[in-house]
Amino acid sequence: MTVLIVTFSKDNESIPLVIKEIEARGEKAFRFDTDRYPTEVKLDIYSGGTKRVIITDGEQKLDLSEVSSVWYRRMRYGEKIPESMDKQYRDASINECRATVRGMIASLQGFHFDQMFNVDRANNKQLQLQVAREVGLVIPHTLTSNNPEKVKQFAQECSQGIVTKMLSSFAIYNQQGRENVVFTTPVTNDDLENMEGLRFCPMTFQENVPKALELRITVVGHRVFTAAVDSQSLSGSTYDWRKEGRALVKNWHPYDLPEDIEKKLLKLMAYFGLNYGAIDIIVTPDGRHVFLEVNPVGEFFWMEIYSPHYPISRAIAEVLLTNKN
Repeated sequence: MTVLIVTFSKDNESIPLVIKEIEARGEKAFRFDTDRYPTEVKLDIYSGGTKRVIITDGEQKLDLSEVSSVWYRRMRYGEKIPESMDKQYRDASINECRATVRGMIASLQGFHFDQMFNVDRANNKQLQLQVAREVGLVIPHTLTSNNPEKVKQFAQECSQGIVTKMLSSFAIYNQQGRENVVFTTPVTNDDLENMEGLRFCPMTFQENVPKALELRITVVGHRVFTAAVDSQSLSGSTYDWRKEGRALVKNWHPYDLPEDIEKKLLKLMAYFGLNYGAIDIIVTPDGRHVFLEVNPVGEFFWMEIYSPHYPISRAIAEVLLTNKN
């Protein structure tokens, strides 16, 4: 029995944590770093008269007929293809790598944690909010628009002000190549008077929801691990706890999630057909639980490293090895 883990070489501690749990149970894990394909890792896919797929990484080789389950984590297709290559050829190479890897994963016969098409569907934030509301969760008033006048009107309707966020992952890189993630940001009156950029890119705006606590809820199968942090304890994390993620990393603590909220979150996960999800929720000063989003490949490692209350990698390994949630 071998678990195939599809990721990239600079992924975080979650990968070795899960591999350790798999190996502790006497089983094998094979790591496929997509950024090292095709420059360092070889992938041979035979179809037709014979069907066989082989991954070769240095001295390591895996026949995918040995794979019992696959964990689809992070993809960085062809990232090590030289930047010096002509852009149109490099882009074509990366697209071909993406099509090849995703096709290989889609054709695997083993257990998928989770299916790629379920992950892709769940990544639609607007659909998440719709489904969350349908299962009975409270969601923030939200507007996605490229119309400055409608944004100004929306801001007037939100007494606590509004914030803006990205529907897609986005970061700005400086000249040294350092990544600066774009976090949830408050919208000022000056911003509302200077929204010409919306004609080039729509943005998502939400009411600013007061926070007593922020929750990170990690769902693995039917197991729910809930941690809370006082993001308002630091001025830099008022609107987005991730902005002070390093400073807050040891401040997370267990939280008793109300049973009805847990049931609604499990309904949300079932709708998307997901075994795993990292969910963000705000607890307001008056005790309401406001759903923000679910990330189908969200992070959990920092909670497990700094707290004994969250054996999440063990839960992931158990689902991968038993094919049961």
